[in-house]
Amino acid sequence: MKQLILSSVVGSIFLSMTGCATVDAPPTRVVVPEVQEANLPNLPNKPMASKLTLKRKIAVARFSNSTNYGKGLLFDGENDPLADQALDMLVKRLVTTQRFLVFERDNIDEIRLERKLLGKEQVQDLVGVDAVIIGSVTQFGRKTEGQVGFLSSTKKQTVVAAVEARLVDPRTGLAFFSASGSGEASVESGEVAGFGSRAAYDASLNDRAIAVAISDLTSEIIGNLDDRPWSTDVLRIGEGQLFISGGPKQGLKIGDRFVVESLGEVIKSGQSGLPIVLPGKKVAQIEIISFFGETEYSEGSIARITSGSVSNYSADKLIVKDVK
Repeated sequence: MKQLILSSVVGSIFLSMTGCATVDAPPTRVVVPEVQEANLPNLPNKPMASKLTLKRKIAVARFSNSTNYGKGLLFDGENDPLADQALDMLVKRLVTTQRFLVFERDNIDEIRLERKLLGKEQVQDLVGVDAVIIGSVTQFGRKTEGQVGFLSSTKKQTVVAAVEARLVDPRTGLAFFSASGSGEASVESGEVAGFGSRAAYDASLNDRAIAVAISDLTSEIIGNLDDRPWSTDVLRIGEGQLFISGGPKQGLKIGDRFVVESLGEVIKSGQSGLPIVLPGKKVAQIEIISFFGETEYSEGSIARITSGSVSNYSADKLIVKDVK
């Protein structure tokens, strides 16, 4: 009887001394799953066959680091590893969606030098885009939380990141849309009486948090650009036919119909000071009958004119638009 009472007293004292920190289950590692391009939410890899999904041309011009993380004497505003990482991830996500033609604009000086080495001094013939993306990392931080008891301890590391971007119309310089994304990654460990796992500094959490934030940002960008009207240029006018930019790798199919409009006059607004394009005139309708070209960026389409006439216009004065 005395042994039973003594055992109960010792057990109560032990529980009260170790109550500050407990590890109820075996140590586990809790992290945000690595982002796989094929499984990104709301980012389908292939356009749905039942819907015409025409690719927009976009350029990522700049990504900066607006936080204090990683700032120091070795890195300036033009050389920041965190900003470069976010930029590379964004370009990769946009390419993976297969919804855009993505062009580099952040390395324009390197492109200009390369073209000079190739004997092409001018860069005016670089492809024009529908929108330019300018973004920044606006939040990035790490925190460590834990509890320590008599014989047990727990530790949790968490990284939080946030990114923001704006879409700019390259013709007017007007920012017409802003988007943001956030992400979090964590790892937890614990030990009892010296047994278990210990979590050292985990640098991979930084990468995971930025990746989730960029994926969130990409979803918003896709939603906005999909709502904007698609258009392409006329390469040449033939006998009852038009040769236009874009082919099957950009979402066009045999039998697709489009509207051909004349380019409206561009005038400067006295109110905002921005150029405004007056409405053009619908001059013809066309239907895709065949394709030419090899790569996604060099493809073109041949379309027959089903109604109207373009005889009074030159190719550079016309634009092809999606029928809504």
